[in-house]
Amino acid sequence: MTEETKTASSVSIWFFIGLSLLVNGVLILGAGVYEVVQPPPEAGRVVLFGYHAGVWWGALLAVLGGFYCWHFSPKRVAK
Repeated sequence: MTEETKTASSVSIWFFIGLSLLVNGVLILGAGVYEVVQPPPEAGRVVLFGYHAGVWWGALLAVLGGFYCWHFSPKRVAK
């Protein structure tokens, strides 16, 4: 995108992608923490339940989304 086509009110698409990652990460992290606090019965657990993939994946998405939101924030980019 050239400077001629960029307006003062334009927002980077990466900001919205970061926002989406952040929201999904928080939701997955919350579900993962709930699963750690209230584990399913032994018969209903998957083989790798002990790794708590929901917690790790949710935390990774939340951190990545938070970074994208901060880095591509409209107020930060405008400076």
